Amino acid sequence: MEITELTVKEIVEKIKKKEIGVKETVLAYLKNIEDKDNNIKAFLSINNEEALIKAEELDKENEKNGQIFGIPVAIKDNINVYGTETTAGSKILKGYISPYDATVVKKIKEQNGIIIGKTNCDEFAMGSSTENSAFFNTKNPVNTDYVPGGSSGGSAASVAANEATAAFGSDTGGSIREPAGFCGIVGLKPTYGRVSRYGLIAFGSSLDVIGPLAKNVEDAAILTNVIAGFDYNDETTADLPVENYTAFLKKSVKGKKLGVIKEINDFKIQREVTITLKEAINKLESEGCEIEEVSIPHLKYALPTYYLIAPSEASSNLSRFDGVRYGLQGCGDNLRDFYEDTRTKGFGREVKRRILIGTFALSEGYFDEYYLKASKVRRLIAMDFKKAFEKVDALILPTTATTAFKFNEKKNPLEMYMSDIFTIPMNLAGIPAISIPFGKDNKGLPIGIQIAGKWFEEGEIFQISYALEQLKES
Repeated sequence: MEITELTVKEIVEKIKKKEIGVKETVLAYLKNIEDKDNNIKAFLSINNEEALIKAEELDKENEKNGQIFGIPVAIKDNINVYGTETTAGSKILKGYISPYDATVVKKIKEQNGIIIGKTNCDEFAMGSSTENSAFFNTKNPVNTDYVPGGSSGGSAASVAANEATAAFGSDTGGSIREPAGFCGIVGLKPTYGRVSRYGLIAFGSSLDVIGPLAKNVEDAAILTNVIAGFDYNDETTADLPVENYTAFLKKSVKGKKLGVIKEINDFKIQREVTITLKEAINKLESEGCEIEEVSIPHLKYALPTYYLIAPSEASSNLSRFDGVRYGLQGCGDNLRDFYEDTRTKGFGREVKRRILIGTFALSEGYFDEYYLKASKVRRLIAMDFKKAFEKVDALILPTTATTAFKFNEKKNPLEMYMSDIFTIPMNLAGIPAISIPFGKDNKGLPIGIQIAGKWFEEGEIFQISYALEQLKES
């Protein structure tokens, strides 16, 4: 087996046994990137020199520890990495060199992971296909005629194409889970507050979460061990102990209660996705899981609720990008014209659309009618999940209603927004959720199954998703 086909756990074990070297591993991935990425276009930048220097250092000091010792990791380009360009997929940040590491990146480095490059993404993480990047489209490695999903499409594609052992992305409304589902890999959205957002370029501050994309559930658990935990730099992180998530993997799921949301039948779902979901449920039931139908009555309001709250927060967050301190600078005879020229040239169409929606929702006379009402409905959705979890341990549902679609297939923004209908509710409620590949459609495109759990109980969803992954392979 080629080095680039190995998992995180396998590579770490082989490096520690000196069966392979860290530099050898990094060179293998850099060769894959050189061979494949002109077509896939997962990366915006490659850290060749820095990665090889770090690899040589680790080869000399093999006694060093680290859960991801020597692992080449890709980072979504809205997460700051010291000394590298960080654009968030936008022209307005072109040329911005990060002066610090995000907390997640700092933790990766402390565990002796190697940052191999920054991955392409929808501009400011706004999108479901990575077609909104200001630079180029990333292709789905499974079939390059199709999108990889978004907004973490570059990160998902890098793992699926074996251009990185693992990657990290951000999830505001499904931006880790959807591309994981489309590309046939594993993607986790942790509980809001489980992982620090310090160093993540904000889109929707009450929704954004950083999480891993990996080849299998075990790797995702290892990566979550690395990045989870309280951070003084982020007051929204929870001061709770971090469990060893790999310890949950081989526990029996017998007696676990899984909820099937009856309201998902109100939405149009691709036939193969429905069949695959039933197969997954039957497999888990055969292992002793108890299946119970539950209700999330306000599920139908999740999409409009999200598309008021997220753009409103984006309108506020993106006001800091004015061309004065960093990034693209426009022209103008006065400050107003300077700002306008910078933002007109720097922001893409989708970003401008969401800023306008958010600014309108927050404006005087409309705040109560739109943003405040959406916030109240968000609370109702969270309460729906709380009631469901009084009956069941976790929920099982599709990651997306369809498999990956072709480029330019969804030109209507509303059609594109519907791609996130089964992922958005978890962000609104703040609960953890994981997507794992389970079957394919008649075109050979992957189908993702989603397991969602209670707040801060990532261990439980790792336990169930690992069992499902083993059942798929049996």
